[in-house]
Amino acid sequence: MTRIAIVGCGIVGATIAYELSGHSDLEIHVIDQGNPAQGSTQAALGVLMGIISHKVKGRNWRLRRDSIERYKTLIPELEETLGRPVPHIQGLLSLCFDPEQLPRWQSLQEKRATQGYPLEIWSPDQLRQHCPQIDAQGVTAAIYSPQDGQVHPQELTLALVEAAQRRGMITHWQSPVLGLKTQAGCCSQLQLPEETLDVDWVVISAGLDSADLSQIGTEPLPMIPVLGQALEIELDQPLGHDNFQPVINGHDINLVPLGENRYWLGATVEFPPGGEAVELPLEVELVPDPERLEQMRQIATHYCPALIKGRIVRHWSGLRPRPQGQGAPVIKPLAGFENVILATGHYRNGVLLAPATAMGVEGLLGLNSVQPSDDDEDTDTAQPTGDEEE
Repeated sequence: MTRIAIVGCGIVGATIAYELSGHSDLEIHVIDQGNPAQGSTQAALGVLMGIISHKVKGRNWRLRRDSIERYKTLIPELEETLGRPVPHIQGLLSLCFDPEQLPRWQSLQEKRATQGYPLEIWSPDQLRQHCPQIDAQGVTAAIYSPQDGQVHPQELTLALVEAAQRRGMITHWQSPVLGLKTQAGCCSQLQLPEETLDVDWVVISAGLDSADLSQIGTEPLPMIPVLGQALEIELDQPLGHDNFQPVINGHDINLVPLGENRYWLGATVEFPPGGEAVELPLEVELVPDPERLEQMRQIATHYCPALIKGRIVRHWSGLRPRPQGQGAPVIKPLAGFENVILATGHYRNGVLLAPATAMGVEGLLGLNSVQPSDDDEDTDTAQPTGDEEE
């Protein structure tokens, strides 16, 4: 039986573990220096902007398409296995404030129609009808994607772990990797605090810690942390209509309904001093900027005025892993090794791209025909706000 060790159990590692645990000829071990669903995963909002993304072909579109398609079956599959709901939201609305961007949204709508994914473009009057909580003044149009939405990152991760354990997956929590035994381009053992684990394959999906683990390769993976802050807000009554509660994105800020009059709002994008060109390792600790948080809240209340009366019940932050010198995510063999796979560096799209990442890992293991590529043509229709938040 082939033994595969997955290092890191956030949403990406958990999804890989779950999918691989479905192969009866594999013995799956998941290792985490802490507990599952920590790190970037515990700070994520879980927004799925796949179809509404302006990526229309190439690797980044395929990753989004494949993930959205898998989520359609994955959530009910987990719910049936575990006998409980996995919290998720169907439907995402993006607000367009710039009239010059409207033709690009119309072009995306036409493209998605040919791909079998309808998008709706609403006028301000239609927006008022569907979402009265939004101040439509200044809004050029609203784009509604019924295929996109949101999943709860931590609860989904824990559901994946539990379902994989039922299939026989073995877990190693509170077990940092202390060393790797390597010889002639292969990793044969992982040294853990209480044992030495023999392995046939290693999958590195440890977020920012993947950078250190990749040092055994001939081309280590440099990554920079990008901080994000978010809020949980409680209101006296729900926003909009009870029977229509999509995720709403405006100015790259997501408003996520949680139920019981509570909403997540986020997230900021805060680079280290020096920006994307910062030298590693960082010489200063990256700390949340309260001014950026307040700016985010003010922007959101401008188009959703009811948020002004909201009570902040929780504030948190986390660090996203952004690769340097190559696109996100990184799904490929570690240079210099035949049996070590990198599945990491998802930046703001770990939750969104976790299913497609698992498919890519299966492909690298020879379990399917998916072969992730970093160098094929990728096109977008001028995404107005940058990388999608998940």
